[in-house]
Amino acid sequence: MDAKTGFFYLFSAVLLFAALRVITARNPVHAVLYLMLAFSQAAAVWLLLRAEFLAITLVLVYLGAVLVLFLFVVMMLDVHIDRLRTGFWKHFPLAATVGALIALEMAAVLMGGFRGMDEPKSAVVDAAHSNTQALGRLLYTEYLLPVEIAAVILLVAMISAIALTLRQRKDSKAIDASAQVRVRARDRLQVLKFAATRKADADVPAKPPAAEEKTA
Repeated sequence: MDAKTGFFYLFSAVLLFAALRVITARNPVHAVLYLMLAFSQAAAVWLLLRAEFLAITLVLVYLGAVLVLFLFVVMMLDVHIDRLRTGFWKHFPLAATVGALIALEMAAVLMGGFRGMDEPKSAVVDAAHSNTQALGRLLYTEYLLPVEIAAVILLVAMISAIALTLRQRKDSKAIDASAQVRVRARDRLQVLKFAATRKADADVPAKPPAAEEKTA
């Protein structure tokens, strides 16, 4: 067994252990941390399989953004673990049936193989080109229309999510951007001219001290 095979078995074993701990950990924060470990090991396996683009995408998108967001959400929410455990054994038979069905389907696919899927001629890559370059050529040549359709769908979904969550509150102190653009300096600022120094009035005589005492 060479070093590559040894690393493959090592990463796969850690991946299986982390995936098992994701569904068996009692603390949600620990489950998210184990999920991050599982994704990192999957990225390492993809690197061994020379799928560099998928490995980097998994690290940047999931480990760098999605799982960090999950971790913040789980830590900020007041999650009651005891309340989540109630009714577990009630729904366990249905969950076990669905899990067994999915496992049987995956086993049938893996044992039977992917038949009828011939490798296209354009996917053949010589030694001078990397997998990332070949994937980029396929995405922007033969699969350009599906990529554009997916980009439009994601853009519509993002705009719809913003439109659904955007609510104008009555007590909001937001300022209209158009009013800020139309503002002029002379409407907001008024410059008044004052003398720098002011001399004392010489025409008014000063009161004598005795007069001040009588007044007091």
